[in-house]
Parts: sequence; structure tokens; C-alpha cells
Amino acid sequence: MTSKVAIDLDFLRSWIGREQTLEDVVTLDLARKFHATLELPGPPPERGQPAAPLIHFCLAQPAVPTAELAEDGHPAKGGFLPPVPLPRRMWAGGDVTFHGPIVIGEAVRRVSRVVDLRSKSGRSGHLVFVTVEHRLESGSRLLVQERQDIVYRDAVTGETAPQPVADPAGVGQEHQDVAISPPLLFRYSALTFNSHRIHYDRDYAVGVEGYRDLVVHGPLQATLLCNLAARIKGKPATHFSFRAQSPVFADDILTLNASADGAEWRLWTCRPDGPVAMSATARWADDAE
Repeated sequence: MTSKVAIDLDFLRSWIGREQTLEDVVTLDLARKFHATLELPGPPPERGQPAAPLIHFCLAQPAVPTAELAEDGHPAKGGFLPPVPLPRRMWAGGDVTFHGPIVIGEAVRRVSRVVDLRSKSGRSGHLVFVTVEHRLESGSRLLVQERQDIVYRDAVTGETAPQPVADPAGVGQEHQDVAISPPLLFRYSALTFNSHRIHYDRDYAVGVEGYRDLVVHGPLQATLLCNLAARIKGKPATHFSFRAQSPVFADDILTLNASADGAEWRLWTCRPDGPVAMSATARWADDAE
């Protein structure tokens, strides 16, 4: 499919170098709700203790007035992120390095910077990739460095067109089933202040964006996998990367899988007998393996 949308790459690339700084506090209330939403094992952490991995996806999120949201529920384009003239926006993947624990009760600062923008054409039309780097700090301590890959695409994509049956993803050495429900998606959207309608408005997700049901957040899948890796090893990973590969939907059973691969663990999500939905790797800097 060839898109008829005109994309001025030189104009969009003028956003490279743009920065945004936001501040937040890691509250006990957030940690408690994060723990309950993900159904993490054991009691929720207390003030002064480390928070669960990837809780920073919930911190220092832009607070745009409701009247300034676009039809899809995202903030209107052209602020910190470039105004890419394509209707669908997705978090395609990311790469996270953990330098120190995020402690419950501390104040944090997130410094974000647009570092790259590129375009390509594929089976589903135009694709524009925007790369953002985030630094999460507390005082003089660097806590997290993150690369976030965002993809913008045409309205009609590979998810809406008939697809060949992909090979089943298979089951890992370690695996866990998670029941995906609309309340889980709603709670995670609330924790991350994510108003993208594909996660809570089924009529919009099906009728406008062409999915078969509510879509499971990529960051939610990444968070489930990252916390699975921490449980397997008995300690949080120091490096975690992930990539979205195919959508999964509300009322699916989502299987979290993990298999050892040398000094790292390879992880993935899938629905029963389905293809890989998200792939990931986790590494530990102090491993002697």
C-alpha cells in the first residue's frame, strides 16, 4: 500500500535535540497500586525500599489538559514530539539500563530528548520512527537510562489486513499465564496516565483503528516480563530491552516465557498457540556466568 500522506522529513527532523524535563515523587500509594495491578508476589514495598522494575514508566508523565488531546487520546502532535502526519502511534520497543534502585518516597526528575527520526515504506505504508532518550535522576544520582522507539504508521496496517498464520511462539523454560482483562488494561492506563483509546475504548479500537478488541499495552507486557526476569534471578536486571512484534488483545490469556541464553535470559509474550507478541532480553552486570 502506498500512502498519500505527504511527509516533510526535514521539518520533522528539526525536532531532533528538543528536550523536556518533568519531576515527580515516587509515592507509597503509586507503589502499592503498581504492585496490586501487576499482582506481584509478596507484600507491597514500604517507604524507603526499592520499587519494582519499570515503575518509572508511571513517573513524570506529561499532563496535557483533556481539551488538548487528539481523537486517539494522545496529546495533540507538535509539542515535545514532532507532528508526524500519520494517524497511528505505537511504542515499538525500548532499551533500559538500570544504574540504581528507584526508592519509594524519593523525588525524581526525567530529562527527555528527541535523538533521531527516520522514515521508511513497507507493506503497511509509510512508517516514521522517532527515538527518544530518557534519563531518570534523583538529586545527583542517575537511576535509569532509557531509549524509547515510537512508530507512526498509516491507518490501514498489517494488523487490519488478513495475515498468514505465524509459527507458534513456543513455551520457555519458565512460563506464567496472565489473564488479560479490560480492568487490568484500564488500571495500567491510569497508572501511566496513558489516554490512548485503543486500550479502553473498544468501539474506537475496533471501529476506527481496525483491531479486533482492546489492545494490550506494549509497556505493560515489558513490565510483566522484566518483573518475571527479576523473580527468576532473585534480583532486578541491570539491562532490559524489548521489541513489540504482534498485537495481543483483551480477554486473551497472555503467556510470559523465559529461557536462559548464556549470561542473559531471553523472554517473550504470546497468546496460546500464537506468535511472539513481544520479545525481550534481560542481563545482570554482576553475573559470573
